[in-house]
Amino acid sequence: MCALAGEIRFDGSSPDLSALWSMTVLQQARGPDGYGVSVSPGNAFGHRRLKIMDLSDAAQQPMVDPQLGLGIVFNGAVYNHPELRKELEALGYVFYSHGDTEVLLKAYHAWGPDFVQRLNGMFAFAIWERDSGRVLLGRDRLGIKPLYYAELGGGLRFASTLPALLVGGGVDTSIDPLALNHYLSFHAVVPAPHTLFAGVRKLAPGSLMTIEADGRRSERRFWSLDYSRDAADEKRSFEEWREILLDALRAAVKRRLVADVPVGALLSGGVDSSLIVGLMAEAGVRELRTYNVGFEDVGGEKGNEFEYADIVAERFGTIHERIFVPEAELLTRLPEAIAAMSEPMVSHDCIGFYLLSEAVSRHSKVVQSGQGADEVFGGYHWYPKLDGSATPVADYLDAFRDRSYGEYREVVQERYLAGDASGDFVAARFADPGAADPVDQALRLDTTVMLVDDPVKRVDNMTMAFGLEARVPFLDHELVELAARIPARHKLAGGGKGILKEAARVVIPSAVIDRPKGYFPVPALKYLKGGVLDNVRDALSSRAARERGLFRQGYVDRLLADPMAHLTPLRGSKLWQLGLLELWLQTRLP
Repeated sequence: MCALAGEIRFDGSSPDLSALWSMTVLQQARGPDGYGVSVSPGNAFGHRRLKIMDLSDAAQQPMVDPQLGLGIVFNGAVYNHPELRKELEALGYVFYSHGDTEVLLKAYHAWGPDFVQRLNGMFAFAIWERDSGRVLLGRDRLGIKPLYYAELGGGLRFASTLPALLVGGGVDTSIDPLALNHYLSFHAVVPAPHTLFAGVRKLAPGSLMTIEADGRRSERRFWSLDYSRDAADEKRSFEEWREILLDALRAAVKRRLVADVPVGALLSGGVDSSLIVGLMAEAGVRELRTYNVGFEDVGGEKGNEFEYADIVAERFGTIHERIFVPEAELLTRLPEAIAAMSEPMVSHDCIGFYLLSEAVSRHSKVVQSGQGADEVFGGYHWYPKLDGSATPVADYLDAFRDRSYGEYREVVQERYLAGDASGDFVAARFADPGAADPVDQALRLDTTVMLVDDPVKRVDNMTMAFGLEARVPFLDHELVELAARIPARHKLAGGGKGILKEAARVVIPSAVIDRPKGYFPVPALKYLKGGVLDNVRDALSSRAARERGLFRQGYVDRLLADPMAHLTPLRGSKLWQLGLLELWLQTRLP
């Protein structure tokens, strides 16, 4: 895993190498092991490298193949690169490195843009053709790796993080009204291609953008998630699906062991992470390192699941590390976590994940993590409510959306009102072909949008702040496609994730499965008080906030008058949403 940056000129002028260097340097934490820049007429590319596959300098980036007339900067990990290498060698290609980057370069030469269909992994890349001047940008199917871009006069810049584009300069940082509506409706999720800034966009998951030398651009989706099922899928028994699923899970975890450094695991003590650890042990991983983070108990809410993680660690003989974070440290380190966010994220998990990643990075460079299981296998409470619903869009919005459009009109100033963008977005996505059942429609939306720009982005941002690569086997695209074929009733069984839990029972202790789902509260971010409340109040009443003029003062005053009383349907703080946004903006803008 790494970071990339680039500037493409269409007007005959030279790229701004100073800006490129600033963009590359800002992303150093994502790639602390090496760097490089490649410059040609009209184009310039930068890279920061985290050495995971092929630790030699032969795999340094930017990687240029003079014989093929191609170059690449690449962020991610392609797990089936050894198999693809063999195919390409049979076609006559000769390799001088042993990692995945060169495989992508030669695969593009051999198969053209459709080479992405052959990749299993997480990736964002830019490939350029020396002779035509064409550049191809691409992002993996489930958006695990980010790719942001910004228009310039006569050109375009791109990078792995939004702040890198800002440091390059020349970006329109006015607030996008549609994105603001999404942010305040979907607990900080802003679906691609939008970001909160009007001048910054992000490539949608599963998409390619072709940029010609004269600036002409075309974008296309190369993957979409289809929930259509044939008669055999519907007829297959729960037990048959369980065995098929278990085989697919084994394959997904085994693929993510491909590395030239040891691969560890984040072990929360829940079903998802415990299953991953069990499958890693089953695959023969020796001296497996596992990590668990816990917080203080507060108000009767348990702040850790150490005992469940210990059960799993003992069962599989892992080298296990408990990481206990006092609440005081959580709050003093909060500004660092905010600074690590490419986009503002309100989830309480951010600060915990940030501190966990710091501790894990002292011993491991790669870990497997359990994000995605709830979205892919139906673990959230709103899925059963949608089963057989006659009004699925309304029911989903009632359960998921942070505030109605009527309330939203009370939140933002008149110039930021852009209609009920969040309601229209859900209705449009539910109406897309390929998912007829309301539960499937919600699962698809959550897997391909809400997951991408909340848990997945959170994991990427917080782990890469410390040069730690996180791999997410539940987002193996073949596994996700298989899960889409499993009838919803098997996912909803047993109170949610039924089919996954029963597959897990073959691998991990039942004590980890047959218990209530845990949640690690950070009460000061849910019920704002003390220093955090003071910081939020100061931010929202600052001169910068007043000049920005996002929010109606009456609404802000109402929240500040009783900070603990205003919670979203998913039990998030409405005041924290506003405060976090302003704190993030003040971190990013002069």
